[in-house]
Amino acid sequence: MARRRKHEEEHENHERWLVSYADFITLLFAFFVVMYSLSSINEGKYRVLSDSLVAAFRNVNLNTTGQQIVLPPVTGAVSKPAPPAVVTRTPEEEALEERRKAEVARMRNVAEDIRRVLEPLTRDGHVTVSEGAHGVKVEINASVLFAPGDATLGEPAITALRAVADVLAGATFPITIEGHTDNLPISTVRFPSNWELSAVRASSVVRLFVEAGVDPMRLKAAGYGDQRPLADNLTEEGRARNRRVTILIESMLGEPPPAAPGRIRSGDPIRAILPDGEG
Repeated sequence: MARRRKHEEEHENHERWLVSYADFITLLFAFFVVMYSLSSINEGKYRVLSDSLVAAFRNVNLNTTGQQIVLPPVTGAVSKPAPPAVVTRTPEEEALEERRKAEVARMRNVAEDIRRVLEPLTRDGHVTVSEGAHGVKVEINASVLFAPGDATLGEPAITALRAVADVLAGATFPITIEGHTDNLPISTVRFPSNWELSAVRASSVVRLFVEAGVDPMRLKAAGYGDQRPLADNLTEEGRARNRRVTILIESMLGEPPPAAPGRIRSGDPIRAILPDGEG
């Protein structure tokens, strides 16, 4: 008799978890039915229902044995995420930012004026004008400035460069003139190597700028020979691109710090394959 009672007790406790599982499935099914039936109502009513369901399920949890545990309701206001911190700047930082904006505007005006006076050369791909954080860069193909192997400016080149000098004469930005060549060697009495050729070409442009009224204190000349190519020197097309004079109009504020708001927008320079020419 005792053995039979023990067997009944074991049978009575068998698979009791199915009751809780069935309740959970029923609730889940009811939830999806309600959600489907309300799919066509307005957003406001949907949010009310959603908030009610979230509040109801927040108070119900299951323990490891499958039995329901009713938690106390959440009281008090629901915490909201903190608003983003407002970055304040000192008067010195505000003044620097105003100077930077004015500097950017002046540099952009200089770039637009140079594009305007060199518009035919820019349109043909002989000249590119680009803007960046460090200033304005003007790339001029050497074939429109000098004869092959020479550093004497031709008449069309003098006319074009005087127009650029007129734009720069009224500004205060530092200016660096760079001469560049391809890697084909040159060996003449005047130019024993590409170093001399590139340096004298840069100096010729500087001298013209001074004669046109640009302050000599703002000018620098540098010759880089073939050490800073834009393209591969293995082809004539690449060598033609590498033979150039670069005019750098330098921003006096430089690149803004990473934390400063805003940024200097780059221009949209016209990049085209330069015609074949000799350095």
